[in-house]
Amino acid sequence: MKEALYYEKLDNLKVRCLLCPHHCVIGEGKSGICKVRKNVRGFLYTESYGAFSAIHLDPIEKKPLYHFYPGKMILSAGSVGCNLSCIFCQNYEISQSGTEEFPSLQVVDPEKLALLSLRHPGNIGLAYTYNEPFISFEMIRETAPLIKRQGQKNVMVTNGFMNPEPLGELLPWIDAFNVDLKGFTESFYRKYTRSRLAPVLDSLKQIRKAGAHLEITNLIIPGANDDEEVFHAMVKWIANELGKNTVLHLSRYFPAYKLTNPPTPSETLYRFFRIARKNLNYVYVGNIEIPDTQNTYCPSCGALLIKRSGYITQIVDLDKDGLCSKCRNVIDIKIG
Repeated sequence: MKEALYYEKLDNLKVRCLLCPHHCVIGEGKSGICKVRKNVRGFLYTESYGAFSAIHLDPIEKKPLYHFYPGKMILSAGSVGCNLSCIFCQNYEISQSGTEEFPSLQVVDPEKLALLSLRHPGNIGLAYTYNEPFISFEMIRETAPLIKRQGQKNVMVTNGFMNPEPLGELLPWIDAFNVDLKGFTESFYRKYTRSRLAPVLDSLKQIRKAGAHLEITNLIIPGANDDEEVFHAMVKWIANELGKNTVLHLSRYFPAYKLTNPPTPSETLYRFFRIARKNLNYVYVGNIEIPDTQNTYCPSCGALLIKRSGYITQIVDLDKDGLCSKCRNVIDIKIG
């Protein structure tokens, strides 16, 4: 446990957390919405500092990141807790729990985590993932510079519900983000996640402006966020505000946690894939096998650049400089 950053003291031993847009006012002995930032005698502490529920070596495609060192492996670490309360959460066992529900958490400090990242041959770096990593801000703030200094990459898989100042502190150190854009209406965010859309959109624009690699995931939930007009508006916003080369992953939903809606039909995913491709150059479908929705094609000449099946990746017609081998078009993919 470590004293948190980004909070202010209030009267009667209360504190206000300033890390994310919830701005939780937390009484003594209580925790914020995220379940891991706790008021102890008028001081805010982060209980997830150095506490990990999982540390695994994963394919980079599992994050998912398709345009950031395809085919490589990355050490992936996660803790517990989340500042969203998604009733459809696919990782609810860890995201909707605090440290007290996980007495067997691994304790690893930033220096040891950085050393662990070096021990795996071929590993490109460290991904902060599984639960919401931003609520472990202090751990990332101390670990990410160590990873960079040893010549590796930092990746963050996040819901994007952040305040701009702490996000700005991390941006010089984080090489790639996958942001989960869960829907595109404030009503969806309020009803299904107990948060707000606007701060997520602001985070996306801040990440893009900073020049970090950015990919977006959208989980398509039948009866919740599968309105075609709203989806089309989301895709147009991404193209206009973030650029047509922004990678969009459409992910199949399965019933989980408190939501029992049926799984997303393959027909819906393919229809949305086609809608998105009218505005964006790189769109992929995950959690289901649909032909030609995981491969990367050159938006200029149509050549097959990268072939994917699950987490098996084969670079076909993409050279070492990130150019299409057929037409020499510059492809927005980091390779190495």
